[in-house]
Amino acid sequence: MLDVKEAAHRASEYFAGLYAGQSVSDVQLEEVELTEDGQFWLITLSYPVIPSSERSLMPFALALQRKYKVFKIDSKTGEVKSMKIRNVE
Repeated sequence: MLDVKEAAHRASEYFAGLYAGQSVSDVQLEEVELTEDGQFWLITLSYPVIPSSERSLMPFALALQRKYKVFKIDSKTGEVKSMKIRNVE
């Protein structure tokens, strides 16, 4: 069975592969959860949303909005089964 560190690593690699070539940085691990049946890890990653009008101010931006993605990872094989948007209020 995959441990939580490996599951988070798989989610990060998958995310990086999907968004390669785009300027997405500062990806953070937000949440981890093993489903009750132990079959899947649910890994939530976040990244900042930077409007194009504010990109030049990036080093000085204090409070950026973040987007969240939840990855469902098979706990036995490490295969990413899904990636979904997670809305946070």
